[in-house]
Amino acid sequence: MTVTPADPNIRYFRTLFISDVHLGSKAAKADFLIDFLRHHEAETIVLVGDIVDGWRLKRNWYWPQAFNDVTQKLLRKARKGTRIIYIPGNHDEFLREFPGTHFGGVEVAERIIHEAADGKRYLVLHGDEFDVVVRHARVVAYLGDWAYDAAIAINVVFAAIRRRLGLPYWSFSSWAKQQVKSAVNFIGEFQKVVVEEARRNEADGVICGHIHHAIITEIDGIRYINSGDWVESCTAIAEHHDGEMELITWQKLATTPAEVVPVSRQMLAIGARESEAA
Repeated sequence: MTVTPADPNIRYFRTLFISDVHLGSKAAKADFLIDFLRHHEAETIVLVGDIVDGWRLKRNWYWPQAFNDVTQKLLRKARKGTRIIYIPGNHDEFLREFPGTHFGGVEVAERIIHEAADGKRYLVLHGDEFDVVVRHARVVAYLGDWAYDAAIAINVVFAAIRRRLGLPYWSFSSWAKQQVKSAVNFIGEFQKVVVEEARRNEADGVICGHIHHAIITEIDGIRYINSGDWVESCTAIAEHHDGEMELITWQKLATTPAEVVPVSRQMLAIGARESEAA
């Protein structure tokens, strides 16, 4: 499919990578994602896992109309010719039983090799298989998931108080997550292991999700890209038609593409510093 730019209010890309939406969680920012999808088109959309949060749905069913709207928006794009590939994560692992299956025009795959327009090859996978906690201590993983829910709830209270005091937004949940993961050097180790998997697959880079830490960087000669999440950061990776990768942050409900915040250069600089410090 070739998307023909026609609407000046829409940005057109070769590929979009979206992960960790967590439909089924009250923290999912479905309205932001719907707005993002309304203002962005691509020949291919790759859903890089944890789009549906089966863990939370098993505990407590929560599925408002906005979640239906997200799925309908994606299915409508598929009907209009957008290729949509769904790579399941640990929260929607029930779909891993259906590799190669098509659901309403959506292809399910365990992982893919994506060849960008500039010829670079990217291994695309969710990444949970490299998270020791998820693979070998599922009970601990569930407890961590519950703790993250609690942090999100606390975050709402903090945000309300700071607004009343005229202070800028500050995320308690992001701060808590960074403190814990910094203590065990989790993010840095995760990145290194995923990069090595890309190298074993003779890929030039890797695109993943899972750890809710959006970034574009270089690690040991391999391009590492994480698409972030739609619980807090509201980020996606966009491939331009020349193969350039851009990290987009959709920070507020927008009406024009001018409100998109492209932060790829900024995040690349941050990622380089993190890699040096790791």
